[in-house]
Amino acid sequence: MEADVLLRRVAAALTEVRDPRTGEDVLSSGRVRDLRLEPDGVVRFRFALRGDDPGALVRHARRAAEAVEGVRRVKVDVELPADRAPARPAPRPTLPTPDPELLPRVAHVVAISSGKGGVGKSTVAANLAAALADLGHRVGLLDADVYGPDIPRMFGEERRPRVVGPRGHERLEPLEAWGVRLMSLGFLLEPDQPAIFRGPLVAGVLRQFLQQVEWGPLDFLLVDLPPGTGDAQLSLVQLVTLDGVIMVTTPQEVATQDVRRGVRMFQRVGARVLGVIENMSAFVCPDCGAVHPLFGAGGGQRLAEELGVSFLGAVPLEAAVREGGDAGTPVVRRAPDSAAAQALRTIATHLAATAPGRIAAVAASPPA
Repeated sequence: MEADVLLRRVAAALTEVRDPRTGEDVLSSGRVRDLRLEPDGVVRFRFALRGDDPGALVRHARRAAEAVEGVRRVKVDVELPADRAPARPAPRPTLPTPDPELLPRVAHVVAISSGKGGVGKSTVAANLAAALADLGHRVGLLDADVYGPDIPRMFGEERRPRVVGPRGHERLEPLEAWGVRLMSLGFLLEPDQPAIFRGPLVAGVLRQFLQQVEWGPLDFLLVDLPPGTGDAQLSLVQLVTLDGVIMVTTPQEVATQDVRRGVRMFQRVGARVLGVIENMSAFVCPDCGAVHPLFGAGGGQRLAEELGVSFLGAVPLEAAVREGGDAGTPVVRRAPDSAAAQALRTIATHLAATAPGRIAAVAASPPA
């Protein structure tokens, strides 16, 4: 099918997508712009949301274009109005003010969260930390998932942290692996010992790891949160001022639905959501290189568009990721040429480049 014929059919399909309030279609109203055809049947356009537009309008436009015969994939670049805000903002709960002196030598605190377990959140956190260290940044990783502390295994660390400082002012010294300073409850428990805590104790453990660990000067402290919207998430935003939250999901609807709740929770408590990472986006066959979308396709990007946050990237499912996690070597180090490692490094580079102030100016060179 000729390109101009295909584009005309897509345009016709988009005229059927209308604003439910005004009846305007998304094409003639100017919301859809720069409609074009890219190689391999990929249709791309910009969608300029207006201040009071429902986010679902983007989803309906995407689906209309995808339904046109001959279209293999649709990419939508969403433009948000500068003054966009919810028409009826939900009241924010009253929370204690974070303590500005809690981490005085840490430039940026970024939380890694997910709506549900099993999406590879800790794997993403570990590899982003290692990739940021490769870029020359001073990086710490706090494993706040007290019920399932996986960071020690992912970094191949089994040592106990040392206690440093004068009597009465003792602090724990983080372990260091792959250029990242680490702290986890897993370093303090016996192998296979469960962490049995009620909710209030979780906040106490998190405060201790923030306040009584000798983190030293850091450019980034990443906090690997447990899944869900519970005590650890609320405690973190009460204790420190977050520079942002990264949400990790897999493509299928059951995962993205839970991430929606997580994003809304962080927005309600005033934490900035930096964007969404789609992990396990597709399985890459190690023998033939074929790509299989085992959990569906594009769920993370659609979710980001609906919520009006950035889509930070898609990380494929590869055997090297699992092998690296089991061996205690992040995939960005174990298999740097793999598709997953390249995707994670790209996300880390974007995170470093968009960080405000002096951090963005740090030279992107490997640490000595």
